[in-house]
Amino acid sequence: MDQSTEKRAAKRALLAFGGNLAHSGRLPQEILKAAVDLLAVRLGRPVALSKLYRTPAFPTGSGPDFINAAGVVDWHGSAASLLALLHEVEAALGRTRRTRWEARILDIDLIALADEVWPDPVTQKNWASLSIDQAAHRSPAALILPHPRMAERSFVLVPLSEVAGDWRHPLTGLSVAEMLALRPAAERATVVALDLAG
Repeated sequence: MDQSTEKRAAKRALLAFGGNLAHSGRLPQEILKAAVDLLAVRLGRPVALSKLYRTPAFPTGSGPDFINAAGVVDWHGSAASLLALLHEVEAALGRTRRTRWEARILDIDLIALADEVWPDPVTQKNWASLSIDQAAHRSPAALILPHPRMAERSFVLVPLSEVAGDWRHPLTGLSVAEMLALRPAAERATVVALDLAG
């Protein structure tokens, strides 16, 4: 496949990175940067990355503040194969999974892949309409895209607006920038750019 065909075939993947636990002597921001570097090596191309942000743990009181960022990559394969790659990167840096929304070393979420909807619009909308309490105790058995709770999470939307503010949700038609503008100002204010010099 020549380079021009490769470019036409690429799909824009939106990623959310986060973590709030140190591991093997590394702070969460160092782990996050290592994850981005490792992902770039595995992809063979760079990851367009937002600034790093400090955000309160979600749900409130569930652990130390998170370090969050968002990234965009060009992807030529399936959503499932990209998710598998993200899980490999997480595991390589020490991520384990025990309970939903726990404190964690590293989390890399696949937020969206171009305008794909998985597994179907009805399932996606059903998961997006769950209450916070229901979502805290239920995990989908299969990948759901776009991420069903992205529109209500400033800790995803603030960094994502830097690198993919123009991306539009295939079901709602709202751009990332528009979704962010709909979040409460007080919530947006809790997502604070990390002062790496401090």
